[in-house]
Amino acid sequence: MKINIRNWKELNEEAKSVIFSRSELNISGVSDSVAKIIAEVGAKGDAALREFTLQFDKTDISNLPLLVSEEEYAAAEKIISPEVKAAVEYSIENVQKFHMEQKPQDMSFSEIRPGIFAGEKPMPIESVGLYVPRGRGSFPSMLYMLAVPAAIAGVERIVVVTPPNPDGTVEPACLYAAKLCGVHEVYRIGGAQAIAALAVGTESIKPVKKLSGPGSMYVTAAKRLLSSKVDPGLPAGPSESIVLADGSADPVKVALDLMIEAEHGSDSSALLITPSAELAEKAAEIIAKKTAVLPEPRKTFVEDVMSGYGGIIITRDIKEAADIVNQFAPEHLQIQSEEPFDTLPLIKNAGEILLGENTPFSIANYSTGANAVLPTGGGAATYSAVSVRDFIKYSSVVYATQNGMKGAAAHVKALADYEGFITHGNALKQRGL
Repeated sequence: MKINIRNWKELNEEAKSVIFSRSELNISGVSDSVAKIIAEVGAKGDAALREFTLQFDKTDISNLPLLVSEEEYAAAEKIISPEVKAAVEYSIENVQKFHMEQKPQDMSFSEIRPGIFAGEKPMPIESVGLYVPRGRGSFPSMLYMLAVPAAIAGVERIVVVTPPNPDGTVEPACLYAAKLCGVHEVYRIGGAQAIAALAVGTESIKPVKKLSGPGSMYVTAAKRLLSSKVDPGLPAGPSESIVLADGSADPVKVALDLMIEAEHGSDSSALLITPSAELAEKAAEIIAKKTAVLPEPRKTFVEDVMSGYGGIIITRDIKEAADIVNQFAPEHLQIQSEEPFDTLPLIKNAGEILLGENTPFSIANYSTGANAVLPTGGGAATYSAVSVRDFIKYSSVVYATQNGMKGAAAHVKALADYEGFITHGNALKQRGL
């Protein structure tokens, strides 16, 4: 098994650029084909969705409604084991507790000057479309990470799209989670075609105002191409992670945790960044051994990542390692250093930051309460994790008394005259002010 082990000081700028670009290279390469899919959905509606599902998912849904029925929710609940039900319920409760703290209070209002009042009124977005991947696994966790904050925000119409199983059904644990979270509609559609349907609408699927959720390079490309039709939400493409570790870290735990996000798919990125050459060598040996016994397709995914967008980078010191993290702005970051809280201030850009050897990516992905839908492709430099705030908009609210208007009048007229806006000034002058 090949594992990229690079010494940062020996890399040229082109090699560094490839590391920072990661799957963005793939996304750009599929944009033309995705544009054709979007055009087909716009022209043919439901028929195109069925055709693409047969073509890409190898699933014939020609005799099934796109919308999941109430009977299917009931059937799904019977299939799931008590252990999985309990895990879903436990995790949803944690996610609800975390996100309830983000719910805004009623409208804020304060007196800016005597007689002039201003504030903000929070209002939920009317409708949102949540994308839950399916092709590389089952993701009920992704559904509740998206649906819980949307429900807490008070979104009136929460729509989920997800690729169907080979028999046309929808993944049962996802349906169970959807029911618990208050999702209003679930459609058995995935891929770029599902994003197109949510953006432009079809006979069966009404368009939504905003999208959220991770997906493949095709899903990500579709969001970008449709950004003039619908708010695409934060950039959430193929998975990416960094383990930032010093020489004190346990190489076995580092290897275990580094492989977590690598098993998502060949287009993922998983990097160990460390100033310790000894840790790098030991972790690489352990990764190779543990990957060899993985079942397919996870084995291939990890192999491809470790020889592709992932691997190990050796730095001069922990500060240089942190600088690389900040330039990369990873979706997931774990710090395994002697004093992780001392390392934390060095980090400026990361979707999530997990501290210490007892916080592997997996527990944060499922059950700690914090949201695991995070910005990718460098988006963590400006975007935050999905939260209740993603599903709420704010309107400014202003009220002025007559005395308040009089107090502002001279300043408003001066600025209106200076900028050349005649009617701005007239609105006050012709009121006798």
